[in-house]
Amino acid sequence: METWILGGTGRSGRAIAAELVARGVTPVLAGRDAAGLARVAEAVGGGARTVLAGTVEAMAGEIRRQRPAVVINTVGPFGATAVPIARACLSAGAHYADLANDVASLSAVLALDDAATAAGRTVVTGAGFGVTATESVVVALCAGRPAPAEVRVHMIPSLAMEAGTVGEALAATMLDGLPGVEGGRRFQGRRFRGGRLAPARLGGDATRLTLPDGTGVRTVGVPLGELVAAQRASGAPDVTASSSELAPLRHVLPAASALLEVAALRRFAVRRLARVRFAARPRPRAHSWGYARVRWADGTVRDGWLRVGEAQGYTGAVPAEVARRLLAGEGRPGAYTPAALFGPSLAESCGGEYLLPAGAGR
Repeated sequence: METWILGGTGRSGRAIAAELVARGVTPVLAGRDAAGLARVAEAVGGGARTVLAGTVEAMAGEIRRQRPAVVINTVGPFGATAVPIARACLSAGAHYADLANDVASLSAVLALDDAATAAGRTVVTGAGFGVTATESVVVALCAGRPAPAEVRVHMIPSLAMEAGTVGEALAATMLDGLPGVEGGRRFQGRRFRGGRLAPARLGGDATRLTLPDGTGVRTVGVPLGELVAAQRASGAPDVTASSSELAPLRHVLPAASALLEVAALRRFAVRRLARVRFAARPRPRAHSWGYARVRWADGTVRDGWLRVGEAQGYTGAVPAEVARRLLAGEGRPGAYTPAALFGPSLAESCGGEYLLPAGAGR
């Protein structure tokens, strides 16, 4: 039973391959760079082989032809790749997982629930650091209790950077991958209000948090996949999601989002962003964190943290652990986010540690 990694030469693909080998799973690396795939296969060992497929259509065709057991999609922009690849997996009898982390892509993949159920296969979206770290805390805090009135989640990654360029796939994910869903303009922020997506100020709701290690960090409202996952996990009518990554840009985000409404400017921004070069840098803090604060209608408030290591490493571990569990028959038919399927234990299996109030479940 083979587990494929689409985008096997990328940073996420390499990390996932290493994590699969560590779990005794032989990866198959798929992508468009034959020489690069061969180098990664040799580096990760474990008998990894490669599949050459340079486009979404080619990848979908190879999935239907070779019929792997599990496919992990790391190829952005997920708005263009997630649904076609997931549908190819269902038609081939394969389970599917991806690293999507925008509202539109998560919503589109989760909408495949009926198709996945009918096929008897499992689809998992958002299998990376942000969704897993925050959703898992929400699931743990809400265990055994009625749906809360309000939830706010905060994603606080600590990420070591490799030298290189942003690249067109990531640039498109960052700019064209913004919500584009109901509840407001395409490049406007989002929140859940009354159980429905509603407009929010992009970069608003600035919050200063003190991490459990005593250091401080600022977060701002960003409509990422954590928003969808937290709402589904909790059932709360009012949900907001924040991240520390865009906090330094909080004053320019509203103006930038207005400019991105212009298609020509957006295409120009994608091209320019793709060519931006950045130097290698160590991670800024020892740990990455997921944080959630949950309030119930009776006034009860619970908050909790999940502490993990470097965020990119965690993004390698989560889909690898998801794949291992799917291969072991631990999934169930339908479309899910990670903790919705496997519960809070998944985050711990990938090296996470909870800091929760007494009585919170996991």
